[in-house]
Amino acid sequence: MTSCKNRISIRSVLTALIIFLFIVPADGQEEMWQKLNAEILRLSRQGKYNDAVFVAKNAVKVAEKNFGANHPKAATSMNNLATLYRIIGRYDDAETYYRQALIIQENAWGPDHPSVATSLNNLAGLYRARSRLTAAEPLYIRALQIREEALGPDHPDVGQSMNNLGLLYKKMGRHAEAENLYNQALTIWERSLGPEDPNVATLLENLAELYKTTGRENKADILLTRARRIRAISR
Repeated sequence: MTSCKNRISIRSVLTALIIFLFIVPADGQEEMWQKLNAEILRLSRQGKYNDAVFVAKNAVKVAEKNFGANHPKAATSMNNLATLYRIIGRYDDAETYYRQALIIQENAWGPDHPSVATSLNNLAGLYRARSRLTAAEPLYIRALQIREEALGPDHPDVGQSMNNLGLLYKKMGRHAEAENLYNQALTIWERSLGPEDPNVATLLENLAELYKTTGRENKADILLTRARRIRAISR
């Protein structure tokens, strides 16, 4: 039954692509591209990653054909495909598409655009997952610097970059630097998102894990209690 449904889903996507490529007028291309992105998201949420990869590969082709191979929308589709490749363990393919997306965005918007920071963050996350820690560090640092300059020091995305760099430093054993970044990110997220936002809970859990690693169990327990309370409220 699942197999049949998957085949129906793929046939539906193929039909949409044919309409997009040969029938839909220019002013409808944006809408069709967005529908492909929505289909990728739907399949991903259902855990149908292979089907999502199929759609994402075609979304890249559609974006390149209709918007241009160097258009930011092509970079967005490449980022989506790379993330799916990362999820299913095709790391080399993920790196290839993350790098292509980064080059397109740098050329389209310049090296200091927030979208460039997002691509840097994606590539650094892949490197961190593969334990290529020294390769990840300069990318995370550059992403953080771009976001601070472009968005301001109190933007939630700055907090995200600090959290990501903190995760990297914890993995590298640089605990004091990780703790400093976690605390800065926590302050930013509490102010910008609110003290009961689920992202705050995630950061509390990260900081608690660091405290456990460094033998501060009591402080860790306090943070985990607060994180559980936030999770209960946000359900």
